[in-house]
Amino acid sequence: MSAEAADRVAVSGSRPSTPPQTSWFEFLLDEMLLENHLQKSHPDPVPVQLVIQFLEQAAKPSVNEQNQVQPPADNRRNRTLKLLALKVAAHLKWDLDVLEKGLTIPVLNMLLNELLCVSKVPPGVKHVDLDLSTLPPTTAMAVIIYNRWAIRTIVLSSFPEKQTKPGPHQMNMLNIVQQEKELTENILSVLKEQAADSIMVLEGSLGLKKDFYIHTLRTLDLLAADPSTANGETESSTAGLRISADELHCQVHYDLGGIFFQQGCSDQLAYEKAREHFQQTRELLLKFDLTLHVHLDEKRLAGYWNACRALTGALDPSDTQLNPYGQINSLIRTRNYQALVEAFIKDNVSLSLPNHLRQSVLREFLHKVQQGERGLDEVCHKLCVCNAVRDALQGEVLSVRFQQLLHKPRKHVVDFMLEVCTRSLDKDRSSETSKRKMVIFLKTLCESLAEPHLVFVVTAHKLFTELLKEEDRKILVEQMRKRSATVNLCAKPLPSFYDIPAAASVNIGQLEQQLILCLDARRIRQILIELHSMAERPFWRVNNKWEVPPDYINVILNIKDNLTKDLVYILMAKGLHCITVKDFAHTRQLFSACLELVTEFSPKLRQVMLNEMLLLEVRAHETGVAEGSNVRPPPDLVSRVRGYLEMRIHDLPLRQIVGEECVAFMLNWRENEYLTLQVPQQLVMNNPYIKLGQLLASTCKELPGPKESRRTAKELWEVVVQICSVSNQHKRNSDGRVSLIKQRESSMGILQRSRFITFIKKLREPLVLTTLISLFVRFHSIVRDDIVNEVTAEHLAIWPSTLANMQAVDVEAVAVTVKELVTYALTLNPNNQSWLITQADIYFVTNQYSAALHFYLQAGAVCSDFFTKAVAPDVYTDQVLKRMIKCCSMLNCHTQVAVLCQFLREVDYMTAFKALQEQNSHDAMDSFYDYIWDVTILEYLTHIHHKRGESEKRQIAIKAIGQTELNASNPEEVLQLAAQKRKKKFLQAMAKLYF
Repeated sequence: MSAEAADRVAVSGSRPSTPPQTSWFEFLLDEMLLENHLQKSHPDPVPVQLVIQFLEQAAKPSVNEQNQVQPPADNRRNRTLKLLALKVAAHLKWDLDVLEKGLTIPVLNMLLNELLCVSKVPPGVKHVDLDLSTLPPTTAMAVIIYNRWAIRTIVLSSFPEKQTKPGPHQMNMLNIVQQEKELTENILSVLKEQAADSIMVLEGSLGLKKDFYIHTLRTLDLLAADPSTANGETESSTAGLRISADELHCQVHYDLGGIFFQQGCSDQLAYEKAREHFQQTRELLLKFDLTLHVHLDEKRLAGYWNACRALTGALDPSDTQLNPYGQINSLIRTRNYQALVEAFIKDNVSLSLPNHLRQSVLREFLHKVQQGERGLDEVCHKLCVCNAVRDALQGEVLSVRFQQLLHKPRKHVVDFMLEVCTRSLDKDRSSETSKRKMVIFLKTLCESLAEPHLVFVVTAHKLFTELLKEEDRKILVEQMRKRSATVNLCAKPLPSFYDIPAAASVNIGQLEQQLILCLDARRIRQILIELHSMAERPFWRVNNKWEVPPDYINVILNIKDNLTKDLVYILMAKGLHCITVKDFAHTRQLFSACLELVTEFSPKLRQVMLNEMLLLEVRAHETGVAEGSNVRPPPDLVSRVRGYLEMRIHDLPLRQIVGEECVAFMLNWRENEYLTLQVPQQLVMNNPYIKLGQLLASTCKELPGPKESRRTAKELWEVVVQICSVSNQHKRNSDGRVSLIKQRESSMGILQRSRFITFIKKLREPLVLTTLISLFVRFHSIVRDDIVNEVTAEHLAIWPSTLANMQAVDVEAVAVTVKELVTYALTLNPNNQSWLITQADIYFVTNQYSAALHFYLQAGAVCSDFFTKAVAPDVYTDQVLKRMIKCCSMLNCHTQVAVLCQFLREVDYMTAFKALQEQNSHDAMDSFYDYIWDVTILEYLTHIHHKRGESEKRQIAIKAIGQTELNASNPEEVLQLAAQKRKKKFLQAMAKLYF
């Protein structure tokens, strides 16, 4: 044995042995091989592959002695191969679901034609002219199977399919693919021409009440043994697989229902026929305990059934078995618009209808209004209001249509808004989050209404007075009236905390329950006095939900008096809990009582309480801002924050979150001068949040400055890069080898990335957020290293363009952070056009084209009053427009591509012409021709439609080109005005599609 042979043996011996795949010609040599192969649990090749191989070999053309290509010879070899293919199909029990999934239309057409041939179907006779009742069972069954496949193929071909473009390595297959495509189209054309005949054949089969037989491996062998045997009442026909009449009728009804449903688009009566067939299918299915020979998708049947009932008006809105889609469709069809609005209002609580369905219903009504249908304006307004309240409760951005509705609303519209708000919020069961969102919505409503009397209608409503605290309500009313009102907030002074006497003793269990539920500081002290008179034990442990920060536990537990210890612990724990649920009034009361208590004996705890009360006031003010208040913090609060940041008390427990929120507070209120110039350097070095705040403040101050003043920007860059880096750690395994462990976060950063993200989400100052977004966009672009598909943002030039150690960066962390940051920023201001463009770019570079287009359009809408004005060229730059063009192209909206090509500074004719050549366009095509103002593109459209023989579309293009305002002889001002008018209308149409 040679060395090379030995190497081959060694390699093959080291691999697990797998049985070799059986070749197609082996089945010709051994008659029993096919049946044995098909009986295997996992045959290789699988049955459908065998059918393809047998028929491909049988259909191969031959070459004569003169090298001329001849049709496949009708010899024993080819006849045997076709019989083998039929046997495989018989093994699959002629299940069209399986055959359609595994075989192409040309192959399945060849197989079923061969079935007709061997079943002795008279050649040259139309199937509709055959009397199925007089044909032998297997012959009739072959005719039925073929015609079932014919109408199923027509239905399946009507579904849109994603076109796959061959790659460079597949270009040599392009011709083969094209040939197969043309063959498929030819077969489909014939099937569609004969569709009426196929339907008549199948409807005729429903009149046959006898059982049917279908060919099996055994009957096919009998036919092969005696080809001259007529396919009559012999063993070769009745020995096949028996199919009961009910099973066949069930399957035929289902297939006929599918073809009639597909025809319903052009013939409304077809939906009635489809419903009848699906009804018969459902009734027959109930008869079967086990359906061996019925192959249908019951979920699809249920969908068909509901759709037919909705389209034919057979739905009863009171039917409890209807799904939400069916109920809504029934209400629309019966024009029960009041019940439709009621359903939308109830859904604001139950949330059973998907949001896209609600938006689709509104768009349908708006389309009817645009078509001139009268009496629907009021319904549109009500549906728009219902959807807006639903969006508000889910934290979504309010739609442009709702904003337009608020421009000049009538009083009954405002009354309806308040009714929907009231009914959409279950005040007893709704979460605090839902109530806060409703408060924000009501404030937005007040700020959007221009008429003072309408504002007072809102502020006087019961829901408004229940949800808004009196203090916030008064501030808002004062702002709306633009006048100050003196409100007497004086109250009787509270008695001193120590002047409350203890009450009589009661049961310990009841007292402990009261202690858990109580939020009144004086009552808490009274309960604790009574409890300590009954038993001496630590009552701060009564509820395991009471928690104080770990930094404070030791100081509190070192208090010697047990009653005081319990009281301090419980007051602080309850106060901290109240902060988390934004009950700031009770927190103030609890913390004030605790401060009064600890001032007497512990300066350290007094400072702790002052710090916590400062955090309380900062959070209370920031919460008010988040809910719509624009009141600046009082100077006293700003002064206290500065005092905390400069505090130098030693041996004092400090919670890092207090410093974190104080820094965020100063950044949010633009106290940049203080952060950059007055914070002690020692604090900057010791507190990472102060360091980060100082760098952010300095960078924001220097943004308009010259390039040489960007030293702090580089320092901030280095800090953030370190936070998003990973560190490598070596570890020795038990076997002595050294392995590398890659940690997710570097210990060299001043903060962990998770804490950094938490800190960022406490910022709301636009310039600070824009700076951070700019930094991370640059960072993201460097680590992605994709020059063509870069994300854009403001102020990118201030950051470095390279990284010293790319390998140390956690690339995934950078990608996640930039997405989180932009998404968070847009929750604060959904109308910031720079952030919207950045968000769109993020979706664009990650191939999410529909979402990218949504945000590109939203950016244009917010800066042009929903495209009623021209979009500024610095928003829709050529780069943005080219990306919008690519988005439309990838979504197969080629007409939209052609329209957008006109928006560029220089019209991109090459891209426009290439797009218009595409026939598989998923947009509205000729309905967009009115938005084209470039005569060259319109002329090309006319040429294309003439070349294709599309006379109707050609006439639409000719009509568009014939508009007088597009005449090239017009003054430039007229042409520009025509272009601007079409731009606005096109962008508004696009917004309705993608919003």
